[in-house]
Amino acid sequence: MFLKKETNKTFNHELKKTRKSFFSKIKDLFLKKSKIDINILDKIEDILLSSDIGTQTTIKILNSLEKKIKKEKYSSLHDIHHALKEEIKNLFIDIENVCLENKIQKNNEKPYVILIVGVNGVGKTTTIGKLAFFLKKKGFHVLIGAADTFRAAAIDQLEIWANRAEVPIIKQQMNADPASVAYDTLQSAKSKKKDVVIIDTAGRLQNRINLMEELSKISRVMKKIMTESPHEIILILDATTGQNAFEQVRQFTSFVKISSIILTKIEGTAKGGVVIGIMDQFKIPIQYLGTGEKIQDLKIFDGIKFIDSFFE
Repeated sequence: MFLKKETNKTFNHELKKTRKSFFSKIKDLFLKKSKIDINILDKIEDILLSSDIGTQTTIKILNSLEKKIKKEKYSSLHDIHHALKEEIKNLFIDIENVCLENKIQKNNEKPYVILIVGVNGVGKTTTIGKLAFFLKKKGFHVLIGAADTFRAAAIDQLEIWANRAEVPIIKQQMNADPASVAYDTLQSAKSKKKDVVIIDTAGRLQNRINLMEELSKISRVMKKIMTESPHEIILILDATTGQNAFEQVRQFTSFVKISSIILTKIEGTAKGGVVIGIMDQFKIPIQYLGTGEKIQDLKIFDGIKFIDSFFE
């Protein structure tokens, strides 16, 4: 399988801008200093904040790092460098990230239903195509439902990506009832014994009440066919939006239970530190990273490897 393993070289290349922003500043900080001074924590704080890790998580890291420095009585910059890396890694340890493929395989009743949410412009349509392609390459039979009927372009674009992935799609005309599309998709998937259903939804977060009602209705009608559906609700976030991504997570988690996150456009931003802040503050696992425009540009997220790439 083309995504069975990721080399550090490949992973580092895809995080090139984030690594240049974060790692080069960390490296410069520790190379230019010959000994620990009282300003070291302030300088680390500036680097963390500039990488969009977020104020809350930055304070958490610094408080823990300061306690460790005092307790262990560190005398070398190398010790602090290592301790910083370990403190960031610790933010990932307690977050259970069950592989999506394993969830699908363990699902007793087919299909496994994935509801995709996210605001317009984050790469939702593209990501659905990539995810469908990824799962198909893993041997699963996938069906896509075009339940974002608010924009004609959304339906057309999703069909293009479905064709690229060579995965069938269920659609209706613009302004059709999204719940009706979801119902037809799930009914078709059951009759054709599909393994996975991926349902697109509208991204009108500014009209929050309507969106809440729409998602609720989609869930209700699907439960008439499968009581456990949707099995997974995945939030799509654009890494280039930095701190705005935090607000999107807050908004969506306030009215729907997000199972996991896919972070897009990671290769084009120096704000990859947002991954650390989101996982720390919301305890929601990140399943995949979107790393380019090609259909195969969806990579399994490895938290430890992600942090290692920052410090290598």
